[in-house]
Amino acid sequence: MGRILKWLAALLMLLGLVAGGLAGWGWWLYRTSGPLPVARAVVVPRGGLGSTISTLQHARVLEGGDVVALVFRMAVRLTRKDGVLHAAELEFPAHASIRDTLFVLRHGRPVLHRITVPEGLSAMQVADIIERAPVLTGSIAVPPEGAILPQTYDYEWGTPRAVLLSRMQAAMATALDTVWRGRDPVPEIPDRRALLILASMVEHETAIPSERPMVARVFINRLKQGMRLQSDPTVVYGLNQGAGPLGHALTRMDLDTPSPYNTYTLPGLPAGPICAPGQAALEAVAHPASGNALYFVANGAGGHLFASSLEEHNRNVGAYRGHRTP
Repeated sequence: MGRILKWLAALLMLLGLVAGGLAGWGWWLYRTSGPLPVARAVVVPRGGLGSTISTLQHARVLEGGDVVALVFRMAVRLTRKDGVLHAAELEFPAHASIRDTLFVLRHGRPVLHRITVPEGLSAMQVADIIERAPVLTGSIAVPPEGAILPQTYDYEWGTPRAVLLSRMQAAMATALDTVWRGRDPVPEIPDRRALLILASMVEHETAIPSERPMVARVFINRLKQGMRLQSDPTVVYGLNQGAGPLGHALTRMDLDTPSPYNTYTLPGLPAGPICAPGQAALEAVAHPASGNALYFVANGAGGHLFASSLEEHNRNVGAYRGHRTP
């Protein structure tokens, strides 16, 4: 009996040593550097711990093999009070240990992607940018013209395109409301839609920030006097609905082609916006320059010459044409 007890004691001691050795080895593996050579963003999918381990091993965040997978599972269980593991696109640092990896899975912020909508694009062009943006899901229809605020937006992997589009539209609604409430009221701009339409025209007429309030003033003065706005970009939009440049200079036939947007043939503002105006164009219409200018023409150097009379305008046109003469 004594011999059996001695054997049992020896066996228990051996098992204790083995267990201690395994625990020590597991602790070392938990803290030691992993195989990832450089920092990397990895999409960790939903589907449970098994799919998470498989994804991380495939991405070389974790060493491959069943032993590492077992240690990882044990580490998750022993540290479960630290929080749940998240499914998202996460960035793991180079040589992340199991401990580092679990910290990222629990506390790391999802990777942010960015999409920029430039000023002056049509709804058709904006929709194309959103459709081509990476890691979004689903599809969208072309939004209403002028409904999106041009700027840069952040989004996460797996965001539905429809959700991102809604954010863009909400941004424009907020910007337009803020600009409208702070505007310098003029009778020629009776509502938010009129401000948006005129801002879209200003956006296309000049790329020089300092000129935008003056261009807005010209259009407002012409509306006040009942003159046709005669804006070339409205003619282009009427011809192709925002598909892009015509590929040729406007012809007399183009200018005479009827459309709800042709401000050469119709009085007042066009039927709707012709592009997505930026914040600066909205502000320019809300706070137009002062003055009596009724005309403007390119000056040949990227800007425009403004005039209050047809006589002065004709001189400016002559100077521009002389500038263009080879």
